Amino acid sequence: MIDMTTFLSSLDRPSPPADLGRELRALWWAGKSEWSKAHDQVETACGTRAAWVHAYLHRWEGDIGNAGYWYRQAGCPVPDQSLDDEWQEITRSLLQERSPPS
Repeated sequence: MIDMTTFLSSLDRPSPPADLGRELRALWWAGKSEWSKAHDQVETACGTRAAWVHAYLHRWEGDIGNAGYWYRQAGCPVPDQSLDDEWQEITRSLLQERSPPS
């Protein structure tokens, strides 16, 4: 299991932890300001989680129209929070999904 603290610490490494799914790998690369590498992870991924990450990446890029499309695919409104806050929200949410119930 990886928590937010461990995830953030892993950003010092040259590559993401091997056990991350593609959405979290995308967020890991985004956390290192590597937009293209992040986008490569979710460009062909399916599902609402991938769409949420994809939306965030296009919002970060400044392509609001494309971001809007991906937010709709994710079933999420376009956020009014900072990009950093959204990155943290998505990352925490996806990490919690990986955690076993207590």
